[in-house]
This record gives sequence, C-alpha cells and structure tokens, in this order.
Amino acid sequence: MKSLPLIAGLLLGSALPAATPNFSEHIAPIIFNNCTTCHRPGEAGPFPFTSYEEVAKRGKMIAAITKARTMPPWQAEKTAYPFSNERTLTAAQIELIQEWVRAGMPRGNAASQPPLPKFPQGWELGKPDLIVKMSKSFRVPAEGTDIYRHFAFPIGLPEDKWVRAIEFRPGARSVVHHALLYFDTASLWPTLDGKDGKAGFDEYNSPVAKRQRVATWAVGSNPRTYPEGIAVKLPKGADLVVQTHFHPTGKEEDEISTVGIYFADAPPAKTWTELQLPYFFGIGAGIDIPAGDPAYTVTESITLPVDVEAFAGFAHAHFLGKEFRLTAALPSGQTQDLLWVKKWDFAWQTIYNFQDRIALPKGTKLTARIVWDNSTANSANQFNPPRAIRWGEASTDEMGSITLDIVPARETELPALTAALRRHRQMTDASRVLSTDRALENGVAGLSADEAKLAKAVLGFFDADKDGKLSPAELESARANLRAQGFDTGLRRSSLPLQAASAR
Repeated sequence: MKSLPLIAGLLLGSALPAATPNFSEHIAPIIFNNCTTCHRPGEAGPFPFTSYEEVAKRGKMIAAITKARTMPPWQAEKTAYPFSNERTLTAAQIELIQEWVRAGMPRGNAASQPPLPKFPQGWELGKPDLIVKMSKSFRVPAEGTDIYRHFAFPIGLPEDKWVRAIEFRPGARSVVHHALLYFDTASLWPTLDGKDGKAGFDEYNSPVAKRQRVATWAVGSNPRTYPEGIAVKLPKGADLVVQTHFHPTGKEEDEISTVGIYFADAPPAKTWTELQLPYFFGIGAGIDIPAGDPAYTVTESITLPVDVEAFAGFAHAHFLGKEFRLTAALPSGQTQDLLWVKKWDFAWQTIYNFQDRIALPKGTKLTARIVWDNSTANSANQFNPPRAIRWGEASTDEMGSITLDIVPARETELPALTAALRRHRQMTDASRVLSTDRALENGVAGLSADEAKLAKAVLGFFDADKDGKLSPAELESARANLRAQGFDTGLRRSSLPLQAASAR
C-alpha cells in the first residue's frame, strides 16, 4: 500500500516520499485529531472541519496558517520541560499538508477515511459533580468599549470540598474574551447583584483573604485541571464569583455562563498557590509604553525561600504583547527556561501544564521578562498612528505577567512561601511608588486616600528615622534595596498611580 512508507516517514521524522498524499489516508488523521476538536458545531472554531468538503474548501488557508504555526493555537516554545497539553503539528505533518494542497487536494479512496474521533458531548471532562449557572442573562451591546462584569454563582455547601477540575462554558462565545473564576467567602455580592437593573455587578472589592482564584478561562483554553495530589479548597458556605471580560463584536448577544465543578476524593497532600511576576497582571510594574516603541520591556525577579514544585504556567497581556520569558537560575549555576512565548497572540491564551512537576530548590531565582510592541510593525496594534499606552483593564490598555503554579516541596514550609510572596507584592508596590522623582520627600502630603494608603506602607519599610517622609539618602537606599531584589526602579513618572495596588 502506497501510504505505508509515507506514514512511516512521518512517524520517524524522515524526508517525505514521492507518493502524492490524499485526504482520506494522510490529511484526515491530522485534521480530525488536531483541528476538529474546536472546528465542529457548538465549539470555538468559526467553521467546521468534519469532512473532506469542509477541509478542501479552506485547504489553501489551512496550508498557510499551519506553515506559519498560527494553528493549532499554541504559543509556547519547547524547553527542557515538556507540556502535557501541547497541541502542535510536527514539521513533517505541516509539509504533508503543503504537498496535498500543491497536488490539488485529492480526496483518495473515501472508504479509507477514518471516522471522526468520539468527541465529548457537552462537558469535556464528563458529567461534573456540581453544575452552577447564571440565573439571568447579561445583554452585551453591539458596540462600545470592553466590559468587565462580575457574576455570582451561589453554591453554599454545608461542608468543605476539594476541587480537582473546573470547566467554564460561555453561552455567547463570540463576545466572551476571558473569565477569572474565584471561590469567595466574603458574601458581599448579594448587596450588589443587579442593583443597576442588569445581571451582575461592575466592581467586587472583597478582601484578598476571602477569595481564591481557581481558574482562568480564555479563548483557546481547556478546562482547568489539577495534577494528581493537587486540589483547590471550596470552603463551606463559599460561592463562585466570575469576572467576565466582554468584547462587543457589532451584534448584541445574551450571555449565560455555566460552570462545571469536579470534586477530589480527598484533601490534597500539598497546598497550591500562584507566583505571578509582576503580580496582579503588572498593576504595580509602572507599565507606560511610549508610542512607537517596538520593544518596551519589563523584568522582575524573585528568589525562592523554600523548595517548590511547579506544575503549570500562564502568560497574559493585551494586543501589544510580544514576548514572554520565564527563566530559573538554579543554585547549581544552571539556568533553564520554564516558559517562553516568542510570538504572543491576544486571541489565543492557554494554561501550559507541565508533563512532570519541576523541582525548583530554595535559592532559585525566577526572572520574568515581558516585551510589548507599540509600533506600526505590530499588526495587532489597535491605534494607527500608535498612542502611548499605560496599565489598564480595557483591551486597548495594557497589562502583562507570567504566572507559575507551585506547591511547596514540604507542606510545613507553606507559611514561609506565602509570606515571601506577600512581601514580594509589597516590594512591587514600593518599587512603583519610588519610581517617581523625589518620591515621598513630603510624606503623604497632597496624596489621595488610595495613594496615601500605599505610601504609608512604603514609608513603613524605608523611613529609617520615622519622620514620615523620605530623605534623599533614604530614597536612594530604598531604591538600592529594591534593585538588589530584582525590581526595575529606573522608571520615572510625574505622579503616583491613582490605583492602590495593595488593595487588590
């Protein structure tokens, strides 16, 4: 049979044979197993790839976007640490598609075409243990700016539960860009929900200690699953609060989101936490991107206080994002990439699950480097000519961070780990405040309430003589301290930012 040498060549990564590839024997297995999972009715793909006719109709496009590695959507480079959920085509598979299109996209023997895989119907992980749904739809207008809206999903279980997976399913996929899912014990939402006559509420400033982020969903995401032995606590009486980012598309849509929750059989042996550089998607990093800058860069580092194990990574920015790189400088002197996205695409965002947990010993220095492109060369730039862009939640603003999901190697060291992460967030706030010229030389005089709250925290760290302000010597000492901890204090801004990052 002619296809056997061809298939053997693909599996071995050798050069392609002279035989002409056809759809039934060679292309269908590639498309059905790598593309149809999204390109089928009811899923995210804008058109289906379930038959020869559907694929051949867009064959030239498929050849172009697979050659460019735009599809399947996967942005992370290969590193020493493989991912369990990687979805990429091999060089041989990409070339096979090229050969097929150049040959005129022959179908071959229809009897040789494999059946479509048995895709899950509805929930990707099977029937959830608990399903919660918005009780009222939210109308997304056809036009206007981006919308960030919170929705509460009452749960209120009579006992603690542990969650091993969670699946978010938007009702109106075309307008939902991403969602942040939190377990919330503050129970403040009933006083806010629907007060403006619409489902949900705009702001939800519950105390940080009363909420736990359990999942992030974005276009291109899979359900959030945790590896064996890791789960997230759903406390007794807690509810789910979801912040959803809507992007109007020119057509009114009604959104009703549904969430499936899967429980673990027992509590985990280790407690999961997030390490984010810069924290809260860069709110305190002084992001201030000049118009036309093709490589605006922010770096931030943290040194691990205890041994940890990393099991997943996530990158996030908006349209101007260009490159993300998270490296680990080990105590042995070796440096390894943990996550490297060379070509960011705002339209596709994924949690990258490591195939195996990565052991990162105490003393490892993690450094995040994020680059934005605010030039006309960036085809995703929303402004022409480019405008100066600062941190903000709208898609036309910017943010940026790399998140690493970790557990302590020893559960007894969790308090030391969480204390170090809290201290690092405080130092991020301090770095932002002290990036202004002559910062705090008059203490909190003239500052707004939010600015004063942030400034007082910084003074608590660096006001050596306790006179309520920073002298030139104290300011330089503070900046030197922050530089030694891996913060970039070279930014200069005309005034303090209006948002208090420590309140987030």
